[in-house]
Amino acid sequence: MKRGVPAITICSDQFIVLGRKQLKALGSEGHPIAVIPHPFGLRTREQVRAIAETCVTDIARIAVDPKAGALPGAKVSGAPARAVRIEAPDDVDEFDQFCIARKWSDGLPLRPPTVEKVERMIAASGRAAEEVIAIVQPGFGTATVEGIAINAVMAGCRPEYIRTLIAAVEAFTDRRFNLQGIQATTNPATAMIIVNGPEARRIGVNGHLNCLGQGAWANATLGRALRLIMQNIGGTLPGEMDRATQGQPGKYSFCCAENEADSPWEPLHVERGFHKDDSTVTIVGAAGTVNFNSHAKDAADLLNVIADSICFPTNNDYYFGGEPWLLLGPEHAEILAREGLSKRDVKLKLWEMSKLHVDRLAAKDRMRLQHTRGAELGQFSADTKIPISIKPEEVSIIVAGGPGTHSVHVPTFGHTRSVTKKIN
Repeated sequence: MKRGVPAITICSDQFIVLGRKQLKALGSEGHPIAVIPHPFGLRTREQVRAIAETCVTDIARIAVDPKAGALPGAKVSGAPARAVRIEAPDDVDEFDQFCIARKWSDGLPLRPPTVEKVERMIAASGRAAEEVIAIVQPGFGTATVEGIAINAVMAGCRPEYIRTLIAAVEAFTDRRFNLQGIQATTNPATAMIIVNGPEARRIGVNGHLNCLGQGAWANATLGRALRLIMQNIGGTLPGEMDRATQGQPGKYSFCCAENEADSPWEPLHVERGFHKDDSTVTIVGAAGTVNFNSHAKDAADLLNVIADSICFPTNNDYYFGGEPWLLLGPEHAEILAREGLSKRDVKLKLWEMSKLHVDRLAAKDRMRLQHTRGAELGQFSADTKIPISIKPEEVSIIVAGGPGTHSVHVPTFGHTRSVTKKIN
């Protein structure tokens, strides 16, 4: 960019709020924006060409006069190093209304983060209150130990959960996870927490029956605390920076442990290079869950129906070469393992068997897929089959749940990779 020529942001009219909020977070609230009418997908090529010509005119106008696309009266604001103490209502109903008015709520009842409770949470972390753990996108808020503790208290976490939550924050702000994309997308993507090792058992994270459902305090409050951190520190208020078209229930809370005791294979954290006695948190960019209910009794039959079930043409993992996840029930895992299949064997077979024939895609989606994976797969032909991930190793498997002939597929956002961090 030449000196004196301003940078210009281009976004559709449905994302103006997101653009303004993120520019403000970056200290550039008055930065000019060129606006394009939404949506694009329903328009003809001629209409898109006309829109592009108008946009070029706007960009030229803003380049000549940056004030033309700027927000009047914009100011740069800084975040305080420590939380500010405020007086809040004692009555729980009034406190919830107090939080809703300030956009601190996820829509469920909250616990007041009193000084005493927050200090107890900080003490359990073994870290200084002002220690910076991460910068949370897309609002680029600073997640200090104190800020994490405040949201943990509001979510109902117990003090012994704070170390696991801090590791989760470290994981989801890792560049590989693509928090920016997951926070601001129209997809129903969210952060799923998987806890491994002794810490999962110590604090009671459920990996057995109903591990993705209600009933386990640690699962519910850890997942909820991470969501509050994504919202209150990361700035993703629904309808503002959070642009999910429908969203999903997992955006309230999405957390489980691996059922290591009933798994015939090495657990996830050992597979990823940690010691079996280490405790870890893995963050997954989950787009939802799909239940598999199969009474197949031999490995070939079971693999066939699982592969066919994950192979659907609207799955983002096919478009971007993603990282699909399988939460195999212990009974399904046992069927595969008793016929001598390792976890790697299962990944290789599912990767090959789940290839999607290109003619199952809508015409527009074939064009999109050619653009996103053409360099990897070459020019598509009538015989092209699309693998769900770039490599078989990126099909990810854990054993979770209890008795029953069920497993779960967790498709991902696509532009994301899971991250595992050790709990210190």
